[in-house]
Amino acid sequence: MFRMMKEDIEVVFDQDPAARNKLEVILTYSGLHAIWSHRIAHAFYKKRFFFIARAISQISRFFTGIEIHPGAKIGRRFFIDHGMGVVIGETCEIGDNVTVFQGVTLGGTGKEKGKRHPTIKDNALIATGAKVLGNITIGENAKIGAGSVVLKEVPPNSTVVGIPGKVVIQDGVRINKDLNHCDLPDPIADRMKTLENEIQQLRQELASIKKSEGSERSNVHSNL
Repeated sequence: MFRMMKEDIEVVFDQDPAARNKLEVILTYSGLHAIWSHRIAHAFYKKRFFFIARAISQISRFFTGIEIHPGAKIGRRFFIDHGMGVVIGETCEIGDNVTVFQGVTLGGTGKEKGKRHPTIKDNALIATGAKVLGNITIGENAKIGAGSVVLKEVPPNSTVVGIPGKVVIQDGVRINKDLNHCDLPDPIADRMKTLENEIQQLRQELASIKKSEGSERSNVHSNL
């Protein structure tokens, strides 16, 4: 338990350049508090002390703004950056070295029973405001772009953006966890640009046709 707590502190320094010293991290990082509270709640949950587990979860939610169901399985070195508004569902499974940002939801899509929340594999990164919904798997080293809504499986070593989420990068190599939220491919914007170019081309063709028809009318009048 103490070894995992030490790892939780170390990962803060690895992921957050604003972290200055251990005392500051231990006392002021709400993401760290939420993870530690969850580990306690999850231990009670596994022993079927469900009420105590939920009580701990709700108290943690009140103080941190992060809601983690005590049934969720979370691996080692999990990092929640800022954290406000993060929601993690009951049957969610999170691997090692996973990073999530504020406003992320790992939720379900309905009232189905059994496994109904996502499985997040090792080294994945889920950016600000992203929603990953349903019993799907986010592969190892995957990145989910800010504001994306992911409803389908994500292959390993992929980057997903958009609503609904679409894979825009998959090169078969490990992707570093330095996601630049402002410099991601945007398939919707690319499609809009393509449509705009097609409209411009049609306008030019229409203008050319009108010009040609005008020349033909002039020739007819001249012959008359």
